[in-house]
Amino acid sequence: MEQRQANNEVMGEPHSELRPSSQLRLKGQVVLDGSAGYDEARKVWNGAVDRRPAMIAYCADTRDVVEAVTFARSRTFPVAVRSGGHNVAGLSVCDGGMVIDLSRMKRIDVDPVRRTARAEAGLDLGEFDRATQAHGLATTMGVNSDTGIAGLTLGGGFGKLGRKYGLTCDNLIAAEVVTAEGRVLRASATEHPDLLWGLRGGGGNFGIVTAFEYQLHAIGTSLPVASTLYPYDQAREAMQFYDEFARNAADEVNVDAALVTLPSGDRFFNISGCYVGSHHDGERALSPIVKFGSPVETRLATVPYLEIQSGGDALFPRGRRYYWKAQFLREIGAGAIDALLDAYARAPNTSSLLVLQHVGGAIARVPVSSSPYANRDAAFDCFPVAIWDDPAGDEANMRWARELWSAVRPYSTGGVYANNLGDEGEDRVRDAYGENYARLVALKNKYDPTNFFRLNQNIKPTT
Repeated sequence: MEQRQANNEVMGEPHSELRPSSQLRLKGQVVLDGSAGYDEARKVWNGAVDRRPAMIAYCADTRDVVEAVTFARSRTFPVAVRSGGHNVAGLSVCDGGMVIDLSRMKRIDVDPVRRTARAEAGLDLGEFDRATQAHGLATTMGVNSDTGIAGLTLGGGFGKLGRKYGLTCDNLIAAEVVTAEGRVLRASATEHPDLLWGLRGGGGNFGIVTAFEYQLHAIGTSLPVASTLYPYDQAREAMQFYDEFARNAADEVNVDAALVTLPSGDRFFNISGCYVGSHHDGERALSPIVKFGSPVETRLATVPYLEIQSGGDALFPRGRRYYWKAQFLREIGAGAIDALLDAYARAPNTSSLLVLQHVGGAIARVPVSSSPYANRDAAFDCFPVAIWDDPAGDEANMRWARELWSAVRPYSTGGVYANNLGDEGEDRVRDAYGENYARLVALKNKYDPTNFFRLNQNIKPTT
């Protein structure tokens, strides 16, 4: 490889074996353990994660990523890859190894004629959405604006547009990838198509994606929305309504729900829907939500898409402590409702949530073999979200989430969304990929036979 003039800002005196001025040449920045700014640099979204990598390599471009991979491989360092750092298990940071950080790689090029976007891996959802919305375009992109596009896409990608246009990974048309060998490949329908298949939901197992190319869709800049808030004594009937309404909704309708607690300690059931289409059609499709029962709050309005996409940000700020366990449901029957209401009533604090994300629609019509994402028959992703601040509350909050998950387990499909997995082991990774798992192992054997990329929802090679 051509020698590069080091232009990296090295913070602090490096350990001799990590001396970047003579060993690692980046256009970006290297931060070492013990240097000024290190503690801030190692933070991720989940404040419960506290790990100390030996170094953090902020990459400026794809060549920097190649340099970092080559450096780490030559020293057998464990490598974590970070874009938005939003993974609940904190897999984007490690102890004693290298974090290859892509968060400063933020170029995006939107082609409004072809309705495509090429986006570097350091972008977060808000940045991506703002660039595409300048042309009235969008693609399925998560529910929190500070989530990185990279992890979201590689694990599948839920979002408000999913039932109409498919998962984020279903809209991935090409990618630039740095392999464990330091090669730069383009994965597309005509170049390394097997690799593109693996990137559509198979996680970070096959390389570091430095740029994604997406199909975009014309949605305008605002969408109809509806929301209601039901007191806890109406929650059972409201959940029954939600189950039936959501499972029978048109593809244009996305309707999520949650059990929530207000600061007063009062518990409620919230339904929140949006419609991908015109105000007139959306108002008609969403009106049953605001007409059902006796909610204490209702809303039916047309709202800027960017506001919809950032609507949940206040619930999930960086730095709080988070834990959840997820599973898919085909329906929310009476037994599941009983289990949910009983377990949520014992939530340890007012920040705790029980989230139901609406899937199905276009997602369900993609053949299971078309991508690693296998759980296309699900109607809902169901997961308790424990949120707290005091480390002394770790055990109580995690125990509550696990107990709620276990109570609902008899009613689940057995599957799980890879992006909602914590550190739950190989069996749950297999549950995420189902019948596609063997094909993913074969792909891992081809592109990463030494399991260099293993700090992820790992697919172990057999070679």
